[in-house]
Amino acid sequence: MGPAPPPTPLLNGPQDHCRTTGARPRTLDGVTATTDRRPWVVGVSGASGTPYAAAVLRALLHAGEAVDLIVSRAARLTILDETGHPFRDGHARTDLHRWLARGADGSPDAFDPDVSAVRHWPAGDLAAGPSSGSYRAKGMLIVPASTACVAGVALGLSKDLLQRTASVTLKERRPLVVAVRETPLHGQTLKHLVTLDEAGAVVLPASPAFYAGATTIQHLVDFVAGRVLDAAGVPHKLYRRWEGELADPARQVPDGPAS
Repeated sequence: MGPAPPPTPLLNGPQDHCRTTGARPRTLDGVTATTDRRPWVVGVSGASGTPYAAAVLRALLHAGEAVDLIVSRAARLTILDETGHPFRDGHARTDLHRWLARGADGSPDAFDPDVSAVRHWPAGDLAAGPSSGSYRAKGMLIVPASTACVAGVALGLSKDLLQRTASVTLKERRPLVVAVRETPLHGQTLKHLVTLDEAGAVVLPASPAFYAGATTIQHLVDFVAGRVLDAAGVPHKLYRRWEGELADPARQVPDGPAS
């Protein structure tokens, strides 16, 4: 017998596959899958507070970040209740644009978001990319986080893709920000939040402050969204920062990203 043939080179991802076969990079939900893409995963649970999620998504996109989006089944009902419009897997891009264009006060065209950098994963798809630790992601932001979501992540239930991705984020020691939106909180939920803190997550109550000079609902929402991005280390201009001096009433609060 002659010498064994050389081993077939491993393909490291879609770009290598394209160089080898001439094929184009595969796309998912309109977003090209490349090996150098490292998104922030944004999970939206069923708690009231979908304007917080919208503000975080707009600011991430404005900062040039790639985003993977997971909307739980309960969150779809909340989006419908708080905006009057559905969020559907089969129409995710259209529904997402309409949602992000809406202001916190209900104005339908307050923003003009570019959602081309967002990849949507259905919450029931437990074989999706973010379900694996080998999937390249910068971290995860759960905005808003319901107490049911908090319990599921703290206990490691992984009952859907949102909870599974949060568990993966913790085990891979990536940033996890949990913007819990509930009041009051009972003892068991407080224990779950302590568990998440001890596991390395940032527990960030959706609690707006007033020292930044907020005069509109959007300003209050943007403050919470800005604190979420602060915890993730993403630059933004969503609110006026405290600088150790009383605010000048004439100073204006940033309007946040227009896209």
